[in-house]
Amino acid sequence: MDVTIFETAGEAGRALAHRVVHALQRDPALVLGLPAGRTPIDTYAELVRLHSAGQVSFSNATAFLLDEFVGLDASQPGSFRRFLTEHLLWGIDLNPERIHGLNGAAPDPESECERYEETIAASGGIGVMLLGIGANGHIGFNEPGESLRARTHRVHLLDSTRRDNAGLFGGDTARVPSQALSMGMGTILRAESIALMAVGEHKAQVIADMMRGTVTTQLPASFLQLHRHVEVYLDKAAASKL
Repeated sequence: MDVTIFETAGEAGRALAHRVVHALQRDPALVLGLPAGRTPIDTYAELVRLHSAGQVSFSNATAFLLDEFVGLDASQPGSFRRFLTEHLLWGIDLNPERIHGLNGAAPDPESECERYEETIAASGGIGVMLLGIGANGHIGFNEPGESLRARTHRVHLLDSTRRDNAGLFGGDTARVPSQALSMGMGTILRAESIALMAVGEHKAQVIADMMRGTVTTQLPASFLQLHRHVEVYLDKAAASKL
């Protein structure tokens, strides 16, 4: 893993945004994997700023959203699609027909997961996958456990993950759905390159375990050790146990 440490979370987020811009300059038809959550907010704000300044275009790019809560469609508060729209998609020129997300309100979640896998494959696969990491080591919504699913699948969320996402639901953990749809670890690892960002002291231990520990399903992020091209963007707090 190629690790870069920044003084602040904002600096890390802006650096990751410029990484995306450079990738788009090399390949305007880039396929991106995009996460929701607090971690990438600075990155998305910088991408909107750079697009507004005429420094980057997404007009030929494609995006796949990493995960979504079961039971929520793209318009509902708390949905990751709505989060991405509010923080990034509204402010860039990405063609709506090339923005792909999992439909959490699909009547058949398993069929929805298969559809998503087929759509990713038809796009030629993901070129740059952006990731955050949960304090318990989850990537996307791939939770720690006895095994991991390779393909996009339905997940039963751990209580700790629901608590971490309560901010999207007015701080009320009880309102956070108990299930989600997520790209699997195999789908993530098939990306050509991966860029993971973590900020804050509360992520320091899991970052150290991800990089220095053994590869284990109890820490899904550890599987990134197996990928040929992973860049890790950290602030000093998140890097404090390396």
